[in-house]
Amino acid sequence: MDKGHDPQFIVVSASEMLTQIAEKEKREEELVIANKELLFQNNEKQKRADELIIANRELRRQNIEKGKRAEELTKANEELALQNAEVKKLSVELELLNIELASQYVEKEKQALILEAANQELESFSYSVSHDLRAPLRAVNGFTQILLEDYIEQLGEDAQYLLTEIIANSNKMGQLIDNLLDFSRLSKQQISVTHVDTDKMVNSVITQLKQLEPGRIFNFDIKPLDVATGDPSMLRQVYVNLISNAMKYTSKKESAQIEIGSFTNEGFCTFYIKDNGAGFDMAYYDKLFGVFQRLHSSNEFEGTGVGLAIVQKIIAKHDGKVWAEAAVGQGACFYFKIPAPADLPLT
Repeated sequence: MDKGHDPQFIVVSASEMLTQIAEKEKREEELVIANKELLFQNNEKQKRADELIIANRELRRQNIEKGKRAEELTKANEELALQNAEVKKLSVELELLNIELASQYVEKEKQALILEAANQELESFSYSVSHDLRAPLRAVNGFTQILLEDYIEQLGEDAQYLLTEIIANSNKMGQLIDNLLDFSRLSKQQISVTHVDTDKMVNSVITQLKQLEPGRIFNFDIKPLDVATGDPSMLRQVYVNLISNAMKYTSKKESAQIEIGSFTNEGFCTFYIKDNGAGFDMAYYDKLFGVFQRLHSSNEFEGTGVGLAIVQKIIAKHDGKVWAEAAVGQGACFYFKIPAPADLPLT
């Protein structure tokens, strides 16, 4: 029988064809799915490739940055090494300097002890000499007075003048001895610290000093004065010396103007005595507070040259400072400052 005309064969063939078509469609679907999967994987690979490119760029950037940091670190280490070497050098120099300073300190301590001993010996010598001079000086003064009183009629004018000069100079020397004794005693004298009514003290000093020169007229301008802290007797001596100086050096002025005041600053009370007197040349300021140092001759103004040295010594014992400003013919202003008052009783 011809299979081409066999209905059963045709049916089988059609069934096989449908099966093949279904199989083909299935393969096509699988191929589509596979293509999609392949496309997805290719896209993922491209994304990974892009990410890898970005990561490689970042890695290169980081490597460049690390290289720069490494260079900076190398330079910093080199600088640190130089600094360490410099520090070590400075440490050696500092150690040598400390050794030198220690040696200088020991030497200064030694010199200070020597100076202190010398000062004590000098003060003792000054005290002894001054004390021993008083008796013969009193004898000279006394005998001269006897000559003037008992033998004045037998003495000529020249002799009387000479004896008067002897008395005057012996009195001046007596005053100098008293000042030297006062100066030497200051080193041994202990201070008694209390509050001092400066207004009351200054007015008392002025009253006392004006009685010594009843024929003169003084114009005192006394400002309100701060309370001081210190030894009352010593501070009184300071005012006696400074105010009497102001009175003395205004003696050639028609009108003696003396201003006394004070002010407080940075934990210190500063007091001043200003006058319109003879003044002095500041070029010789370094001699001002020395013992026996005078900026005016004794023919111009009397004095022993010890008063300002006593003032400086007293103020130093109070942990203070004394200084002056002046001009020739235009007066002078003396200042001293001492620590401001603490809680102490007022005297």
